[in-house]
Amino acid sequence: MEIDFGNIKVVGFDADDTLWVNETYFRETEERFAELLEEYETKNKVDQELFKMEMDNLDLYGYGIKGFMLSMIESALDLSNGKVSQETISEILNLGKKMIAHPVELLDGVEEVLSKLEGKYRLIVLTKGDLLDQERKLEKSGLSKYFHHVEVLSEKKEANYSNLLEHLKINVDEFLMIGNSLKSDVLPILNIGAKAVHVPFHTTWIHEMVAETEQVNDHLKLNSIKDILKYLLD
Repeated sequence: MEIDFGNIKVVGFDADDTLWVNETYFRETEERFAELLEEYETKNKVDQELFKMEMDNLDLYGYGIKGFMLSMIESALDLSNGKVSQETISEILNLGKKMIAHPVELLDGVEEVLSKLEGKYRLIVLTKGDLLDQERKLEKSGLSKYFHHVEVLSEKKEANYSNLLEHLKINVDEFLMIGNSLKSDVLPILNIGAKAVHVPFHTTWIHEMVAETEQVNDHLKLNSIKDILKYLLD
């Protein structure tokens, strides 16, 4: 669809699964977690209970690997009626540590896009998750040099975005958000009057999925982040 980006001065980027791979590692760890608990429950049941535990703990732990690790441990205790071995708990902790230590894998075209937009736009990162982990990933990525500001939010809702844009003195009609999540990166942005671009990632966490009735058409959807250059460069 045709959207005018002529007045855009600030471009915000989501981090996980927009700049680098993230959700893939969570799915791989869930597979391993189900294998560790196969003597107690089926994989489907383990997956369901882990997701429920994550949702129950979201207000307490927030997003990110550490909260995920704690939810896995709590789920293991519940699903095994407290019988899970110390060795299995240790293995769950190791799964989380491996995720934290995993090399950062940039998505195709990300650095090209940032290098070409730098200097023409004010670039910022707006992500959610664990502050320490996101700072670590940004440092490992080598992308820090492109951004004027990095913000790790507890949530990505209308109020979070509005408060941040006001704090950074960014006019809503001059802001564009680019991300992989309709729920977090597109809908709340459109609701505050800014513009958004959706670049889907092949794997989406259930919590970030949006029902068809909630989906809208007044945003740009791209197959690759590289395609944004056609709209933002003269």
